Amino acid sequence: MNTDLNRTRLLADKDPKVRGAFEDCLQLLDDSKDEIKRSLDSIMANGLDKLPQKSREIRAWLSSVMSYQQTCIDGFPEGETKSKLQKLLNTAKELTSNSLAIIGDLSSFLESLDVPGFSGPSRKLLDTEVNAEGFPSWLPEENRRVLKQVSIKLKPNVVVAKDGSGDFRTISEALAKIPTKREGRYVIYVKAGVYDETVNVTKKMVDVTMYGDGSTKTIVTGNKNFVDGVRTFLTATFAVTGDNFMGINMGIRNTAGAIKHQAVALRVQSDRSIFFNCRFEGYQDTLYAQAKRQFYRSCVISGTVDFIFGDSAAIFQNCLILIRRPLDNQQNIVLAHGRVDRHETTGFVLHKCRIAADGHLEPLQGKLRSYLGRPWKEYARHVIMETEISGAIHPDGYMPWEGDFGLKTLFYGEFNNTGPGAGFAGRVKWPGVKLLKKTTVQRYTVASFIQGNEWINSMTPSVTIPVRYGLYY
Repeated sequence: MNTDLNRTRLLADKDPKVRGAFEDCLQLLDDSKDEIKRSLDSIMANGLDKLPQKSREIRAWLSSVMSYQQTCIDGFPEGETKSKLQKLLNTAKELTSNSLAIIGDLSSFLESLDVPGFSGPSRKLLDTEVNAEGFPSWLPEENRRVLKQVSIKLKPNVVVAKDGSGDFRTISEALAKIPTKREGRYVIYVKAGVYDETVNVTKKMVDVTMYGDGSTKTIVTGNKNFVDGVRTFLTATFAVTGDNFMGINMGIRNTAGAIKHQAVALRVQSDRSIFFNCRFEGYQDTLYAQAKRQFYRSCVISGTVDFIFGDSAAIFQNCLILIRRPLDNQQNIVLAHGRVDRHETTGFVLHKCRIAADGHLEPLQGKLRSYLGRPWKEYARHVIMETEISGAIHPDGYMPWEGDFGLKTLFYGEFNNTGPGAGFAGRVKWPGVKLLKKTTVQRYTVASFIQGNEWINSMTPSVTIPVRYGLYY
């Protein structure tokens, strides 16, 4: 593969767009190698007897490989180079898809044997030992009320302050000085202020917590965009690749505006990442939830076209989804999921959220149409449950991407939603658009879908994130 990629690079020198896409591709393929390696390391270290417990984690990593491979291809403009690269990566994609299928089937088989040593996934504990709020069944009610309160008692390793009262004036400087050898989480406190910089939490920067003074007080801003020649992958104001990232009380913006089209505020490919009480503002492509397992709680996300997109397994709980005014020739779409293979464990879940038009769109919502989603990739998947959907959403609910692409293979589920936009009778009649039963929707709770009861409140004892592991009703 490396030889062929080097040949592609010779072609890339003639076209700056291809050259840029090639550079992105090298990074994405390097990320793919890392995910494959740690998947193999996990299997070798734990053996088959632990596969049922580890399979969701391994499949999350391999699903990200599928995403990276497709993102690599998508970055190239249409032409000979893209066609050659697509053929080159087809074999790799098929192998990854087969690996996902084998691990999933083998894990299910071993679990079904029900013999000593082949124990099932720990998420089963939810039914027997942990209630829907994530508390053990034996915990007294008074203790539960205490634990329900948000607890953030962080002692920062470093402080960022624009006025010079901290250790650094920029977030990027603080990240660059993270020690290569350390134990435990690294905590960065960012004081109130507007930080005009591009922030990159790299894959070497694991176990980082970053918190501010509030999502409207501590703000990171930028305006990189596609129209000005920046590839979508690189337009993010704030990018997170390092695993186990936690962002609290932060605002992240891309101020390029609707006229600049693709302009990402936040891009996340961090496994087991958490964002609490944060605000993400943009227009088209605001939040690129790119890969792996992600949890967003009590966040505000605003945008216009495909403003939550990517191929992660991400749950948005108790979030406010604000639809803004697009260009006059545009239509709003909230979700654009990018699952490229049916074996991937990815999908978007909106749980107990509120979807509404902002003040500028509200008087025009009858003229400018807004939809819940459209299939960015063939096996797009999302579930919207126990969510308030305003009248800003067109009764169809969903719109095509192009022609009949993905319409027979997507999965869009709804459950127990409320509000004038929640009526299911008017939804498009595609095979995968379904009103779900409670038994089915349980698969998409925080505990089951992203195994959140195993990691959300175990990252650090100094932070307790409010989370509902099961359904509310």
